[in-house]
Amino acid sequence: MKNRQILISLLIAIVGGFVAVFAYSVFFGKNERIITATVKQPVGFTRFKPDTNRGYIDFTYAAEKTIHAVVNVKTQMVRETYRNPILEFFYGDSYKNPEPVVGFGSGVIISADGYIVTNNHVVDNSDEVFVTLNDKREYEAKVIGTDPSTDLALIKIDADELFYIPYGNSDELMVGEWVLAVGNPFTITSTVTAGIVSAKGKNLGIIQDRYRIESFIQTDAAVNRGNSGGALVNTKGELVGINTAIISPSGAYAGISFAIPVSIVKKVIADLIEFGVVQRAILGVSIQEVDAELAKEKNINVLEGVYVSELRDGGAARDAGILEGDIILQVDGVKVNSPSELTEQINRYRPGDKVNVILKRKNKTKQFNVVLRNLQGDTKIVKSGSYDTILGAKIVEIDDDEKKSLGIKYGVKITELTAGKLRAEGVKEGFIITQINNKPVYSVEDLKKIVENIKGGVYIKGIYPNGVIAYYAFGM
Repeated sequence: MKNRQILISLLIAIVGGFVAVFAYSVFFGKNERIITATVKQPVGFTRFKPDTNRGYIDFTYAAEKTIHAVVNVKTQMVRETYRNPILEFFYGDSYKNPEPVVGFGSGVIISADGYIVTNNHVVDNSDEVFVTLNDKREYEAKVIGTDPSTDLALIKIDADELFYIPYGNSDELMVGEWVLAVGNPFTITSTVTAGIVSAKGKNLGIIQDRYRIESFIQTDAAVNRGNSGGALVNTKGELVGINTAIISPSGAYAGISFAIPVSIVKKVIADLIEFGVVQRAILGVSIQEVDAELAKEKNINVLEGVYVSELRDGGAARDAGILEGDIILQVDGVKVNSPSELTEQINRYRPGDKVNVILKRKNKTKQFNVVLRNLQGDTKIVKSGSYDTILGAKIVEIDDDEKKSLGIKYGVKITELTAGKLRAEGVKEGFIITQINNKPVYSVEDLKKIVENIKGGVYIKGIYPNGVIAYYAFGM
């Protein structure tokens, strides 16, 4: 009996051993073969290179491909010093030479022949711009054009066969995707930091322009002062954004940084290269985000799209048949769910381009073909150096009744201001220009001829609707 029990136990052990070996081959050996096969083939859920580094993302390829194309940008402007009678009395300091003010930022080489993208706030009001490459070569740069509405600027150095970063596709970026922030601040050569995309389409209200276009990529890659104008790149070493801003109580990096998406950069830079000025297309609407408060007020049943709160007279949207209260859902097949997303999409086009707009009106879907216009209200290409570009204003004729009420015989009125000489000097909308350099201005055509033929200083006299007479002067 005892021997029988021992035999049975032995048989159970042998069978159990075979079962264990079989189970191991099924559950471990087979899985091992599947994993090996998977590693040898592209992984279906990513756009990255197959991960052959035992689970770790390798940034060395993207860093090496981009650090040589990110430059240091140094700017210099002359700050005038004014005479101080009190100091002169005590110290005899009758005159001081103008003091140079130096600023620093970064820039991204986008072509082998020396075109460089940076932020407008890096080069704004500069008298001289200098570029230092990653290999320490230095060049004086020329400002090709600037765009305060997007905080972008294009500069160029006289060089060739340069390293440059190719454009990527910021539309394809996903929240959670790895990115690198590459900068060249101050004189410490290249800096590379890594982070993930934490949000897209962020509107911060930091660009001081009525027609500002903000649709920032938000990341947690470390960016500090001096990194403005540097590159945000994906793990393939492609440019997906221009680093622009941080949110920080101290001015130093505090966990959040923002970049202008390359979808905006490409359009702005192409315009600056071809025309010297950005061809800004506008829809001619004032818009609001569709949030819970607006939905309750306007009896909107679905929180989607962008609400049209106001239409510009003679604007593209009004002429196409769009009405106040409409909710814009798509532009040329691309969904828009915030004002920043809508302005980003429209910014991709030029005046005269036709876009298909799908919207919701009283819970019914409609579509309209809209021919976009420029800031002056027509479809013409704006030329660099034209009067409206220089002054940054929409100017119209005034009627006889308004002239009579103000006691003037001639003049033209400023109805809208954008980035330009007038706004920089403090001119307000509604101002009526009566004279330029002591020449009477009877019409918009008069103003155009006078401004486009001025080579030096400009002296403007005019009157506001409340009767206040004002004078402004600036250089061309």
